[in-house]
Amino acid sequence: MRASRYQNPGLTFAILAISVASFTLLQSLTIPVLTEIQQQYDTDQGTVTWVLTAYLLSASISTPLLGRVGDAVGKSRILCLTLSALMLGSFMAAIAPSIGWLIAARVVQGAGGGVVPLAFGIVRDEFGGRVRAALSILSSLTAVGFGLGIVIAGPIVDHLGYHWLYWLPMLTTMTAAGATYLFIPESPVRTSGRLPLVAGLLLAGWLVAGLLGLSQGSAWRWTSPKIVGLLGVTVLLGVGWVLVENRSAVPMIDLRMMRRRGVWTANVVGGFVGFAMFASFGFLPQFLQTPASTGYGFGATITESGHVLLPSAIGSFVVALFTAPLVTRFGVRPVVLTGTVVLGLAYLGIALWHDTTWHLVVTTAAQGTGSGLVFSSLAGVIIASVPRDQTGVASGMNANIRTIGGSVGSAMMAGIVTAHVGSTGYPTELGYTIGFLILGLAMIPAFLAALCIPDNRSQPTSGRSADAELGMVPAAPAPTDDCLDVADPTSKTMSLDRDQRRLVESSCRNSTDD
Repeated sequence: MRASRYQNPGLTFAILAISVASFTLLQSLTIPVLTEIQQQYDTDQGTVTWVLTAYLLSASISTPLLGRVGDAVGKSRILCLTLSALMLGSFMAAIAPSIGWLIAARVVQGAGGGVVPLAFGIVRDEFGGRVRAALSILSSLTAVGFGLGIVIAGPIVDHLGYHWLYWLPMLTTMTAAGATYLFIPESPVRTSGRLPLVAGLLLAGWLVAGLLGLSQGSAWRWTSPKIVGLLGVTVLLGVGWVLVENRSAVPMIDLRMMRRRGVWTANVVGGFVGFAMFASFGFLPQFLQTPASTGYGFGATITESGHVLLPSAIGSFVVALFTAPLVTRFGVRPVVLTGTVVLGLAYLGIALWHDTTWHLVVTTAAQGTGSGLVFSSLAGVIIASVPRDQTGVASGMNANIRTIGGSVGSAMMAGIVTAHVGSTGYPTELGYTIGFLILGLAMIPAFLAALCIPDNRSQPTSGRSADAELGMVPAAPAPTDDCLDVADPTSKTMSLDRDQRRLVESSCRNSTDD
């Protein structure tokens, strides 16, 4: 029986947390075992990397599309369908008889990218004064899950076999899909209008062409006709997509919304942090698993390399639990700035200070701390900057930009590392050093963008009551509502007298101008 409007917040949050964790785990569980998969299917390294690339491509397309569909059709309903796609993709991957089948299964799994914006949207619609704390934890799971997947992949493969990297997520997503259908009520907040199918196709086109070109640049040579052609198609389709979106009455992604200070700054920070985080997690296991005979590697097993990365996952999650009170006390801007500085120092530390495993334990713990501060803060910045009915697509685009940034970072790191191969056939230490130095330098533009993030502690975001809802100021007894809803005839602001309503509308205009 479909859930009614009665809601158990604790149960709803548990279901959303399991859903987000399942998706983020699937992003990284495969990374440490690519060599194992290559051997199992008797394929080459170029082909096996598509197990990751196909997933990132699919997620990059599905995240904004499903976020928009959820805003229009119903977030709970689409979340249930998205979790079902994750379950189906995991089942296909678990029984895959060939590498081609496995790659196709990863495309289906990538549709789970819609879990993140849909979960954020449900929290914004249903959680009232607990929005910021809930969003901080869910957002941190996108970083924690990625790191945790690398940590637990080794024990799963050692004791159960690599097929269980997909059987276990299938069981959890099946449970989450059923629980979503039974216990999470459908949100009454909707965006009217037809679904922008043309914009969706153009978005899919330029993302596929762009990410394919970036991921294969090293293998096909950056100056080859294939890469130049793909990047050219990316530009053409991207321009077409912008034109269509600007002319659409109900765009899939409101580009005017994307120009809001809180939105574009959060997206720039998220993109550069994603650029560094995905690349780091993707290549640290390879660095650790390199034989000691090369002069720098540790000859670690899959499980041992996961243990070194465990402090990163723990640090990210623990820090996220304290982010909400830190933002309330100091403001969101200092918290995000601190996170970018800690991340920059962590990546520079990995590049220059990796003689023993405890060096890497310290630097990866710092990495987790920094990413926890950043990701658990950006969710609130996004939610406070957009209308209620745009939260799904705005949060989804932010998550998508992280994925796109991660794809670019991984491609960049692969190009640098593989360009420095020694006589042993393994990459040289110099390649890793240069790569991680660049990841550290990538935090400079992230820091500069964070300087422009609105300070939500002192600057109104969308009216006093909305600030109270996000935990920024004490709640007031006045019956005001989100200033972005002042035009809504059902809004509680309609109960105010004319002068009070004018004050609310003025506050809303000032917030929008920021």
